[in-house]
Amino acid sequence: MFLLPASDDAVTSVLAPFSAPVKVSFEPAGRWFEALCLRRRHKHSLSYHSLQSSSSEESDHEEIEEEDNSALLQGLDPKEWKQQDHYAVLGLSKIRHKATENQIKKAYKSMVLKHHPDKRKARGLKVGDGEDDYFTCITRAYEILGNKTKRRSYDSVDPQFDDDVPPADDESKKNFFKVFGPVFERNSRWSNRRIVPGLGTDSTSIEDVNKFYSFWYDFDSWREYSYLDEEEKEKGENREERRWIEKQNKAARQRLKKEEMARIRQLVDNAYACDPRVIRYREEEKEKKEAQKRAKKEAARQKALEEERIKQEALEEERKKKEKEEEEAKAQAAIAKKEKEAQKKLIKKERKTLRTAAKDMNYFTDKEDERVTNMADVERLADQLSLLKLQSLNEAMAADGGQKAKEAFTTAVEELNKQIEEEKQKHLEAAQKQSGGDNSQGSKKTWLESEIQCMIKGVNLFPAGTKERWEVISKFIKQHVPDSNKNAKDVLHKAKELQKNDTFLKQNADKKAFENFEKNVKTANVQAKPKEGVVSERFESIGEQQVREAGTNPAPWSPEEQKHLEQALKTYPASTPDRWDRISECISSRSKKDCMKRYKELVEMVKAKKAAQDATAKKK
Repeated sequence: MFLLPASDDAVTSVLAPFSAPVKVSFEPAGRWFEALCLRRRHKHSLSYHSLQSSSSEESDHEEIEEEDNSALLQGLDPKEWKQQDHYAVLGLSKIRHKATENQIKKAYKSMVLKHHPDKRKARGLKVGDGEDDYFTCITRAYEILGNKTKRRSYDSVDPQFDDDVPPADDESKKNFFKVFGPVFERNSRWSNRRIVPGLGTDSTSIEDVNKFYSFWYDFDSWREYSYLDEEEKEKGENREERRWIEKQNKAARQRLKKEEMARIRQLVDNAYACDPRVIRYREEEKEKKEAQKRAKKEAARQKALEEERIKQEALEEERKKKEKEEEEAKAQAAIAKKEKEAQKKLIKKERKTLRTAAKDMNYFTDKEDERVTNMADVERLADQLSLLKLQSLNEAMAADGGQKAKEAFTTAVEELNKQIEEEKQKHLEAAQKQSGGDNSQGSKKTWLESEIQCMIKGVNLFPAGTKERWEVISKFIKQHVPDSNKNAKDVLHKAKELQKNDTFLKQNADKKAFENFEKNVKTANVQAKPKEGVVSERFESIGEQQVREAGTNPAPWSPEEQKHLEQALKTYPASTPDRWDRISECISSRSKKDCMKRYKELVEMVKAKKAAQDATAKKK
């Protein structure tokens, strides 16, 4: 016993007396006493004995329970040594892969002493010839188990290992730890990682459970199947044959390795599906998410109610404001209406005064042809002059009903003609200016009426968004006007020219197209004209419904008529009896022939559009 030195101010005191010493006698026994005896017998020092590992000394003195495997050995076929249980041959069938190297050596020595051919001959037993004797199986077993690499290969396909995977059924869920615990412990021997997490208990935290399943889902197995190679590489006669054997063996090993990993994955999947801890955690998480959803839903409902309340208040305010504005607008509209009606009455009065004065003065001439012209001028003045000008003209004519009235009338007509001419000239100048600016930027080619009409059809047929629209329209024009030489750039500039300010050209093109259409209709009507004395049946209203005998309405199809036609085509399919009669009944201003003709035009337009697009695609 060692005591610390006392300090200067320390006080010595007695707490209790020491107990009396007791003499105990020990008897040497055990493996350490045996080691001491051996060391003294061989005169070895302690340092020499310490060089030997404690594990080897321990294993050297491990006792192996002897197994009577004589019947097994005698039943072995030396030619089928690869199919034998090597551990059972050496008498290690109970400890198998847990056997140490020293135990394997000791078992082999014991088997040699018992079953060596010389030993058996000495005992008068029957011995086989050469390799036909079962002692060859003992030698093969030691060659496999005594070599670390070969033993690892054999352990990978140990016939006594249980590869079964428990199913994911109710029984497994009920006794989860009893069913899956031994299986995971049994399969942990294949792990390359030395530390393998355990399955745990029902109280294990979910973090440890997740770590366990993460380990097994990423399981790194050292199990390999080279022992099952059908042919040995060294038996190849040449390099090519050895390579071929190695390739076949490698493919078989990979296939078996893949099956093994699938088995492990199935085991982990079944365990994960039956694990009560995972099931409980999932239920808790599900309940937690449901609670969050309910809370979120309630918050959203409260927010929606608040928004709805605010919205209703805003709508109420908006309604009141709108009602007030409508009342004010109605009042202003009533005032404006009164003013407008008063203005109309004044204009109507002044127009009547002008017509009456001109009529009383015989329209300022005695000649019949001049009278007709002056009558037309009076109507033009009455329709186009403003209220102030009409009042001024009436006052001038009323001041002197003679020559001065005629001069005032003539002056007013001249001013009106001059104003109309100036407006027309300004319009033409603006159109020419715009047309000249476009031509300076784009193409200066001359366009025929047929080309313009075809271009307008193409622009309507191929709307914005069509792939390579202007190329397609250019090809569409060339298909319908064979002599056309207009490219995509020319079509683009002409379309801009018609779209911006040149409304005159567009109206002229539409007018020309309608005149050609009307001309064709008249020609058809002349050909279909009935003979003299035969009265054709007509509708009373010429504007709404055309002659059924002629069967055509020359007016262009309006969007409303086109909409009714499309709806009727969907309503009455091709299988409907008297289909076109029913379709024509849905459109009051069109006959059966008009509907059929329009349908054919639409079909042709679709075909032309598709052909132009296909031609452009082939060109690319």
